[in-house]
Amino acid sequence: MGDRSILFILPSFSAGGAERVALNLLVGLYNLGYSVNLLVFDDKGPLSSMLPSDVKVHNLKAVSLTRSILPLIRKIRLIHPDLVFSTFGYINIALLFLRPFLQRDVHIWIREANLPSLSLPNNKNYYLMWVGYFLFYRSADRILCTSKKMQTEFFQNFHIPISKLYLLPNPINEKLVRSKAINTMRDSGNGICYIAAGRLTYQKGFDRLLQWFSKVDDNKSKLRIFGKGELEEKLKRKTKELGIDNRVYFSGYNDNPWSWIAGSDVYLLSSRWEGMPNIALEALACGTPVIATAASGGISDVKAQSKPGSVIVVSTEREFIKAMNNIHSKPSKSLSKSLLPKNYKLNNVIDLFTLWIDEIN
Repeated sequence: MGDRSILFILPSFSAGGAERVALNLLVGLYNLGYSVNLLVFDDKGPLSSMLPSDVKVHNLKAVSLTRSILPLIRKIRLIHPDLVFSTFGYINIALLFLRPFLQRDVHIWIREANLPSLSLPNNKNYYLMWVGYFLFYRSADRILCTSKKMQTEFFQNFHIPISKLYLLPNPINEKLVRSKAINTMRDSGNGICYIAAGRLTYQKGFDRLLQWFSKVDDNKSKLRIFGKGELEEKLKRKTKELGIDNRVYFSGYNDNPWSWIAGSDVYLLSSRWEGMPNIALEALACGTPVIATAASGGISDVKAQSKPGSVIVVSTEREFIKAMNNIHSKPSKSLSKSLLPKNYKLNNVIDLFTLWIDEIN
């Protein structure tokens, strides 16, 4: 049983990979007896169901970060945790900026959700964020990176001491994912079933995925996309322009996409940037191989740790389409054996995280 108290900070319960990572860590520590609290700026979102009912949630009810600075300071000082954990860049910067106003014995660990070299240039506040990373990240007690490439970037581009950079794999609750995927689902017909999921935004690259899908050889193949976002109508129009609207299904948000992922022949990751793509790891847990862009953050690390053929990483449109054409239909429609590398399994990540917590003075 842990004797340390940990405060997790999230903007909301939105169904993103970073939120899921933080909540998996929180629940894992809670189950081991650690004292955990959660502070959110808004308590809305579907992932609230992941939280045990007796975990204390502190809701700042804030419409923006700037309006929540004083409440944030007051709440952290009131809770006085041993450790504060945050995983969103703009919150990380604010938290480290406010550090002089917090108790001296509070440790701050920040996790980076996206690869800085790819995510920052696409941020509307690029220069402000870059300066914030350069000036404040080094004052964190630990920076938790999702890949070796991320560690290298922080060391080389932001001059963060290597002693502060720790590699933390994304924790995947394989048992839970597979329990929800047991009754596999797939689209009817004889064609290959492709699947993708994520926010319908520029970052996730669904616009180019539709272009690539329109060029695959199998004209009986299907593509199902889970997620919502501001580009939804634009993407739907694009399917009509490409003449594939009868083979592409936009399924919105689904709190159990895993049954569909498990039943599909391959998961497609078309992101323009990522940190470590959580959904791709969950696809592997479902026994579904992954085709990913090289820009998808730490996916190359996952490939190096996976069985041959489980993860295919490509650098060009031609390579992505070729990889899609090389996929064959699954011989069985039942749940396949997990392809997830062991170091991403929840218990192993929690063991590593608690080992670090116990090192706190």
